[in-house]
Amino acid sequence: MTLLSAGRRAVVALATLAMFALAPAPLAAAPDPAFQQWLQSLWPEAQALGVSRATFDQAIRGLEPDLSLPDLVIPGRAQAPPRGQAEFVQTPAEYLRDKNLASLAATGRKLYEQHRQTLKGIEERFGVPASVVLAIWGRETAFGSYKLPHDALRVLATQGFYGRRKDMFRTELLYAMKMLQDGTPRADMRASWGGAMGLTQFLPSELYKHGIDFDGDGRYDIFRSVPDALASAAQQLHAKGWQRGKHWAYEVTPPARGFDCTIADPDNVKPLRAWLAAGYVPAGGRRPGAADLDEPASLLQPAGTHGPSFLILKNYYVIKDYNFSDLYVLFVGNVSDRIAGGGPFVRAWDKVVQLRTADLEQMQKHLAALGLYRDKIDGKAGMRTRLALGAYEKQNGLPLDCWPDASVLDHMQARAGR
Repeated sequence: MTLLSAGRRAVVALATLAMFALAPAPLAAAPDPAFQQWLQSLWPEAQALGVSRATFDQAIRGLEPDLSLPDLVIPGRAQAPPRGQAEFVQTPAEYLRDKNLASLAATGRKLYEQHRQTLKGIEERFGVPASVVLAIWGRETAFGSYKLPHDALRVLATQGFYGRRKDMFRTELLYAMKMLQDGTPRADMRASWGGAMGLTQFLPSELYKHGIDFDGDGRYDIFRSVPDALASAAQQLHAKGWQRGKHWAYEVTPPARGFDCTIADPDNVKPLRAWLAAGYVPAGGRRPGAADLDEPASLLQPAGTHGPSFLILKNYYVIKDYNFSDLYVLFVGNVSDRIAGGGPFVRAWDKVVQLRTADLEQMQKHLAALGLYRDKIDGKAGMRTRLALGAYEKQNGLPLDCWPDASVLDHMQARAGR
């Protein structure tokens, strides 16, 4: 696996730099005997994957944890609030800046012309539109201009030993060793803080499931080959259930009277045509495709009543399975729509404030104690948190907007202190 230079655009890199949370320089760490013992304990599993002893020793030689990474649980150290991904710590307006979306879409249209035949072949084979895989490439690495900052094996080893999802990262580390065994140069294996690599950011195990040799050179290469990287992304979406000829979502304007934001629930599903009949009007005059009208759809309001509303379809969840974030899906989906000739979101995003992680955790605990919230306490303003908050607002006669803010938290704390 080697890497082919792909459509670098300085303007894209500048426009999108704010989207990527660059990690600080790694903290120096004293050698940890337990960490080294854990690395050595991986040998039988690595060997079972076909990794030679020489490759294994090379992979772990001098490897020390990077304690600057987010989502670590380090014994003896006070737990800092998780830094997390931009998808989970920025407001929708911050994450979905129109300037960034427009810039990526403009570059994506140029790259569509440059790779037209490759993209046509990918769409014919996997059913995933060219605009979607281009949008993923743009979001993940700004079409190859964004350089991933971390050594993949160090990231995966650190997360495997100190992270919150140890079993997952342990498996990914073993597959990263297999990548070395199969010929991937260590220098190519640059990664995000979560260990994803390549032009379209694959975890090692996903690469072995979905990697495709689409340029016909006898190997799949997500680092330098644009055809291989884009086809691999399309194969992954196809395997996750992408529906050929169907859209991902439609922005809509809810009915003016009697609208209740707590119905924006993924479990509240009915055919798209039923939503339209109930007064949800496609924004900007866009007419849904006939193939979508009988598709199950649910309502999404990522900023509560303070931003656009969407009727989301099955392909929405397929993209979300690529990266588990509603804002990521909206980013990719809108860039895809723009590449294909569409435009920006019609409804503007209001200026809302994202509560601190600790405050959101407190709000979730209050909602859980009242029986309104049954998901994990994670300090994120996710769909379930917004719905539970809306239910609280209704119960207490507060303005109904389904967006967590300080005034509602103050109300909860005052009520709990009675």
